[in-house]
Amino acid sequence: MKFNYIVKNNRGESQRGMIDALNKPVALKTLQDRGLVVIKLQSIEKSTIFFKKIKFFEKVKRKDIFIFFRQLAILVDANVPLVQSLRSMSQQIESEYFKEIVSNIANDIDGGMAFSKAISKYPKVFSIFSINLIKTGEVSGQLQESLIYLADHLENEYYLISKIRGAMSYPIFILGVFLLVGILVLVMVIPQLTSILTEAGQELPWSTKLVIFTSNFIISYGWILFLLSIALGFGFWRYKDTEKGRIACDTIKLKIPVFGKILQKTYLARVSDSLSALTKGGVSVIQSLNVSGQVVGNSVFQAILFRARDEIKMGRSISATLEDHEEFPPLFCQMIKTGEQTGKLDTILEKLSIFYKKEVENVVDNLSQLIEPILLVFLGIGVSILVFSVFMPIYSLAGVM
Repeated sequence: MKFNYIVKNNRGESQRGMIDALNKPVALKTLQDRGLVVIKLQSIEKSTIFFKKIKFFEKVKRKDIFIFFRQLAILVDANVPLVQSLRSMSQQIESEYFKEIVSNIANDIDGGMAFSKAISKYPKVFSIFSINLIKTGEVSGQLQESLIYLADHLENEYYLISKIRGAMSYPIFILGVFLLVGILVLVMVIPQLTSILTEAGQELPWSTKLVIFTSNFIISYGWILFLLSIALGFGFWRYKDTEKGRIACDTIKLKIPVFGKILQKTYLARVSDSLSALTKGGVSVIQSLNVSGQVVGNSVFQAILFRARDEIKMGRSISATLEDHEEFPPLFCQMIKTGEQTGKLDTILEKLSIFYKKEVENVVDNLSQLIEPILLVFLGIGVSILVFSVFMPIYSLAGVM
């Protein structure tokens, strides 16, 4: 059984977390044997269904994760015991969900479990990349170095993703507002003007007829379109969760003009960064490719890396396998080949990671500068068509009268 608890340590500090035990007396004794004063001990089965539903939807932010590893690296470097570091940090974490996870990890380590094993119990919070890098640090005795590298990796990835999302959020917001305003005009304004234009008996231009037809269609069948959109969205969401759907969606992402190149370079940076970190930490090339494939975030790249992993077992090189796929450009493959021949694969991978990260940043910066004028032109054309279609017939009618 699992029990939630609130305790106080020998310094009078409150701690909370979860413990596995056969029953409540065993859980109580386990906590007391650790020198803790039990304030509250309750079976999780007694928690309300509402609380469980809320907890199911809780999520730890990327920013919180890299800050967690950064602070942990500082404490470990200061020779603070790992369990004490985790419990101290759990008191400073604002998210109750993440606080409980960190507290549970501390308890597991205090009970004799390895750090990498403890965090592997929370795959939705800690990626397999993080788990393997921590495990490498434990085996090599360089946990503090692994924590620093992991914090740097997660922080760089967080800011890179944030930059891409920031560049895309502005045009998406503007287009969304434009679409909403357009629908409101078609539903509320056009019907009022339609009666005036049709009663005059004047021949209407094709653009005005199209606007009137669209307005009537939305008013008459808008609810059907709304329900159909929800059904299609739900169907797409379910399809995307299937293996075939993921492959199809990830393939289409890479084919989108401009944005496909940004995503490709982002994945290349992620692959080279993760491979560099793992090989530097002493992880075998086969295991590194396996882990990188799981964390790359694209099923197309994942399949290629898994194929490289399998072909290496048969004696083929990484560069030879990657050269068979257009997703990996000649520059990337040539650099990998150089690293394999010189025995400096980890260094080459690090340089590739830096190169592609800068490439993505440059493309995103340039795209951000181009999006605004392109968007203004697009909106200007849309507004001009609407104004010409609606108001020109009214001006013509006024002229006749």
